[in-house]
Amino acid sequence: MKVLAGDIGGTTARLLLAAVERGAVRPIFEADSRSGDYPDLAPLVQAFLADAGEAARGVAAACFAVAGPVAETPEGETAQVTNLPWRLDSAALSEMLGLPRTRLINDFQAAAYGLEALAPTDLLTLQPGRPVPGAPRVLIGAGTGLGEAVLVWTGEHYRPLPSEGGHADLAPGDTEEQALLAHLRERFGHVSWERAVSGPGLVNVFEFLRAHRRREPSPALAEALAAGDAAAAISESALAQRDGLAMAALAMLVRLYGAQAGNLALTVLARGGVYIGGGIAPKILEWLRHGPFLEAFR
Repeated sequence: MKVLAGDIGGTTARLLLAAVERGAVRPIFEADSRSGDYPDLAPLVQAFLADAGEAARGVAAACFAVAGPVAETPEGETAQVTNLPWRLDSAALSEMLGLPRTRLINDFQAAAYGLEALAPTDLLTLQPGRPVPGAPRVLIGAGTGLGEAVLVWTGEHYRPLPSEGGHADLAPGDTEEQALLAHLRERFGHVSWERAVSGPGLVNVFEFLRAHRRREPSPALAEALAAGDAAAAISESALAQRDGLAMAALAMLVRLYGAQAGNLALTVLARGGVYIGGGIAPKILEWLRHGPFLEAFR
């Protein structure tokens, strides 16, 4: 059976055509696109299928993992994509794309399904422990936003449950984080964890510290900030230890990241394991291993 799978994020859409035979997946064609370059998901997928050419013939089903809440309807599912003005409908997508079956699921629900496919060599342990068989697991990951999922044991396998916990209220852990909360509340009204623990959140934290500590970035970082992607400029300066303000911003993000991972673990008593995913973690791995992440998590 030929299937189309998509990871639809606020920044990047990753699409894959694959053949599924006896439980084995054989990739046929894949490509990444900038989500913001398209007015909706349908034209993005249509462009992908056109690029795939003959490989796109005979697709039996499609499933798109969406960054945002997904609601079930009598006809299928609907979803509002976080950080994009896209309102998706699975039935309408099936019709527009000419596909027999289309599903929408939450992106972190999809990532949680993927945990079962990982080998031990695919994982890096931050804090050793003894997972309890059948106990709940959790997945948290920062990227364009902050995603969360819970996995519960059914008696046969783990079933992922979607969550929008990244939009829960930010809880400061010290006086400077209290000042951050006040600063963000003035800007946004409601302040969620995602306002601080995400790519855009890193920029928010950096701008707060810039004002709160009355410090300015180095000339090199100031130039990079003016030139383009602020989150990338800040993180690169922090990781290279070229700018103290950038390092302080990343340290605060990492500390908050660890705190919310700990909150999620406590909420469901995740004795089956706590997994860190998302696009930011691989880039700041040493900060997760040796920075304030584990201290805040504990």
